[in-house]
Amino acid sequence: MSVFTPLQREELEAFLAPYGLGRLRDFEGIAAGSENSNFFVSLEQGEYVLTLIERGPSQDLPFFIELLDVLHRAGLPVPYALRTDRGDALRSLAEKPALLQPRLPGKHIAAPNPHHCAEVGRLLARLHLATREQILERRSDRGLDWMQQEGPSLALSLGEDQLPLLRDGLAEIAELKPKILALPQANLHADLFRDNVLFDGNHLTGVIDFYNACSGPMLYDLAIAVNDWCSHPNGELDEERSQALLAAYSSLRRFTPAEAELWRPMLRVACVRFWLSRLIAAQRFAGQSVLIKDPDEFGRLLQVRQRCHSALPFAF
Repeated sequence: MSVFTPLQREELEAFLAPYGLGRLRDFEGIAAGSENSNFFVSLEQGEYVLTLIERGPSQDLPFFIELLDVLHRAGLPVPYALRTDRGDALRSLAEKPALLQPRLPGKHIAAPNPHHCAEVGRLLARLHLATREQILERRSDRGLDWMQQEGPSLALSLGEDQLPLLRDGLAEIAELKPKILALPQANLHADLFRDNVLFDGNHLTGVIDFYNACSGPMLYDLAIAVNDWCSHPNGELDEERSQALLAAYSSLRRFTPAEAELWRPMLRVACVRFWLSRLIAAQRFAGQSVLIKDPDEFGRLLQVRQRCHSALPFAF
């Protein structure tokens, strides 16, 4: 189970009291997390999610709280931070920064269809449109600079069949970095995988886990989502699903020619980012009872993306 910091019932009851949400009925750790400790919390007045922040600088937490407030006010289905009777959103529990948020309805989709992907595309466009005029600045701690810094040493741990692939990916990032940074920007979720989106049937009911959110090129957010939502098990893109996602997005925000030019390279950049982060997690948590996602998945995706022919809908 991916709960890095276990909790005792008594300390949790003391933490929850200032929210005025009634008696604690039950709580349980959430096994799906790979970076923070998350708990389902059942109180008399409803169902909630408690997050203990295990990774990242604590000074960034007000950014996440403000971003979620902005998105909540814009009508997006996001888990904004609840306040105590004193108005506090960010608190401490078990010596870790802690947030209490409403538990959103719905469940994860393991095998998305084109309709699910279109819902994701529309959601992502709404997120970008809600923030692009007044971007909340936060540089990603796993952005292009991080990839170039961490990539060379991690490449040395790979076999001879994978080493050239990662090195070529890093070289492409170095070459395209000025063009990537010049793309249209907004606030990004930056981790919009299937396990961070909730559905009730075909209706998207929630987007969770904004702890990788940052400011950056909107196209990068799309590439991350398409790589996960629209890939076959062998890594090949499902054109029906990817075009459904991209068309739904572009119905709300048109792509620019610069974005169209960098679309296929951006799919590869997104592969490099998650290949590296999974390699780090696999090394750090080897032998521990922590959910570790397969790093090789993104090595395979990056290989397939070398011959990808995906294109964005009409750009102007």
